[in-house]
Amino acid sequence: MQRPLRILSLEDDPHDTELVQELLETEDVACEMARVDTQAAFLAALDQGGIDLILGDYTLPSFDGLSALKLAMNRYPDVPFIFVSGTLGEEVAIEALKIGATDYVLKTRLSRLVPSVHRALREARERAELKQADEKLRRSEAYLAEAQKLSHTGSFGWDISSGDIYWSRETFRIFEYEPAARVSIEMVIHRIHPQDKSAVQQLLERVSRERTEFDFEHRLLMPDKSVKHVHVVGRPSKEEGGGLEFVGAVTDITERMRADDALRRSEGYLSEAQRLTRCGSWAWNVRTGETFWSREMFRILGCDPDTTKPTLAGFLQRIHPEDRPRIEQRAKIESTQSQGMDAGADYRIVLEDGTIKHLHSVSRPVVNEAGEITEVVGTSRDVTEQHKARVALESAFAEIQALKDQLHNENIALREEIDRSSMFEEIVGESPALQAVLSRVAKVGPTDSTVLITGETGTGKELIARAIHKRSHRAARAFVSVNCAAIPTSLIASELFGHEKGAFTGAMQRRLGRFEWAEGGTIFLDEIGELPPETQIALLRVLQEREFERVGGSKPIQANVRVITATNRDLQVSIEAGAFRSDLYYRLNVFPIEMPPLRERKEDISLLVEYFIDRFANKAGKKIRGINRATLERLKSYTWPGNIRELQNVIERSIIVCETENFTVDESWLSSEPGAGGPAVRPLVKMSASEEKKTIEAALADASGRVSGPSGAAAKLGIPPSTLDSKIRVLKINKHLYKTV
Repeated sequence: MQRPLRILSLEDDPHDTELVQELLETEDVACEMARVDTQAAFLAALDQGGIDLILGDYTLPSFDGLSALKLAMNRYPDVPFIFVSGTLGEEVAIEALKIGATDYVLKTRLSRLVPSVHRALREARERAELKQADEKLRRSEAYLAEAQKLSHTGSFGWDISSGDIYWSRETFRIFEYEPAARVSIEMVIHRIHPQDKSAVQQLLERVSRERTEFDFEHRLLMPDKSVKHVHVVGRPSKEEGGGLEFVGAVTDITERMRADDALRRSEGYLSEAQRLTRCGSWAWNVRTGETFWSREMFRILGCDPDTTKPTLAGFLQRIHPEDRPRIEQRAKIESTQSQGMDAGADYRIVLEDGTIKHLHSVSRPVVNEAGEITEVVGTSRDVTEQHKARVALESAFAEIQALKDQLHNENIALREEIDRSSMFEEIVGESPALQAVLSRVAKVGPTDSTVLITGETGTGKELIARAIHKRSHRAARAFVSVNCAAIPTSLIASELFGHEKGAFTGAMQRRLGRFEWAEGGTIFLDEIGELPPETQIALLRVLQEREFERVGGSKPIQANVRVITATNRDLQVSIEAGAFRSDLYYRLNVFPIEMPPLRERKEDISLLVEYFIDRFANKAGKKIRGINRATLERLKSYTWPGNIRELQNVIERSIIVCETENFTVDESWLSSEPGAGGPAVRPLVKMSASEEKKTIEAALADASGRVSGPSGAAAKLGIPPSTLDSKIRVLKINKHLYKTV
């Protein structure tokens, strides 16, 4: 159902408005009338919109019809405006029509109103439809222009009889003429490259004479001396008057031609590269059997590319009889869907003159969307020269090796022994206990796992940490070592994580911590059991979230650092005593490594003695030719409570005082009790906290409260005095209770 017309009546007499509405409805014109009689009301009605028709009186008490018409034309020029007035002079009516009024009807002749309304509405619809058509045409032309711009293709029309030429805007852009210019055939000829001009002119003359389609490419020489390549197509089209016109398109193909030139150059470079590297390429269609060889492949196989058709059979025929079955089997595997894979192969080929070449081929299957192998592509490289060089090198190496084996047998044997015992930098030894540790180092080194190294003082825990770092992907970055026991408790957090300016008294400037020094590398925290509780929390955050904050700072800093820790304390005892956090312990104990004490590495003492003698003798400028057998046995039988560090100090001290070429050690520097079997009691590490505390208290009581010395509790327990002191502090044992007067 059609909606009623919305009519705005500019009328000061309501009776006249009702009369007009009744007249329209009598003629079956459904409408809704809104009457206004002031300028403000008229403007308000216009602002509401949705008006289909305006009926306006010419004269009103405070307003006039011409002013209303001008306002309506300014805001809604498409809405019909009909004057319905009692008096409207001819001059006024003409003026109103010029301004934009649709019609005028005198109130004395209202019978003309209905036809006038119908005509006004019809003209309004026609104007709206025409406007829509124009808008659609403009959009279509805009789309076409944009499409031509994007595709670099312009259109043209050429009237043969009149010589008139039409160009689209894109055609003007291609030829670089102003769009306002009048196009002529001379303008076209002027832009054609001199070397192409004659051929293009002949073509234009022929197609205009024969009236046939054309399709050709040529070049344009632009005003800035640059060259464009264009592709022109056209076909004849008869006009309504019987004339002939060509319509067509011109495409700027400069980029495509450049790409083609680049591709040809690339193919030339590839061909030259293949020739220089003696590496040919090939492809084999497993379905059709069609085979492709590059020119270098023809040369490698000794075939003429002009007379030889590449085939798989021809290729296999060239392969050495001893290698052919293997390559044929490989070809079958490569052509199957289930076993196709990237692979390489070495084989020989035999040329027609009997020459043998060695080739190395690499191939790859090409799989379609269904997962089926459709083609195998690959390269074959002539490695004959490399093969000959390798054979000659192997022969020369064998000769050199034979001569080398005859020279300095004793030195070679000694060097191999030292290499075998010192394969981990300064970690010397070949005992099973040490080899087990080195095996664990080799396994954990390449990972980023956190490592906890335990063991008595002087066993070489830092050397193990450095060995782990050197076998990691972080080896090229820093290894930062921190002895937590050597730093005051109040400064340990600042030392590890840095501090901001003004963080505490004396913090005059920002300072980077050890974790920032070790960014990308490894940080080694020795004596980790000495960390205060608040620093343990900060370290736990680093391990869990990989970030920390400087002391006095609020901005989190990311930490890409591997953490390796070491301790000579029993951390389980510290946890039970509340001195060490259990959650931090489990974070640190991802990969534990326990360093064996020297008393469990008796086999390594001889190697260590030789190593330290050589090291300190060279440093002191002395020559040591031998070791007193009794001295060596004495060193082997000693328990070494200070482990390798104690052994190192004894050797260095002996070198300093040694006055002969025969190495000896003052027996007074070693305990009078050899302690052949190690500690007499069960190791503390295997005891519970309560058992460990009872054992230590018993040892202190037996030693009268003395910790160190030959008769001290540490010697009785078979542990270093420093380790025992740590355990006494953790277990809160009062050693003074056991002292005797």
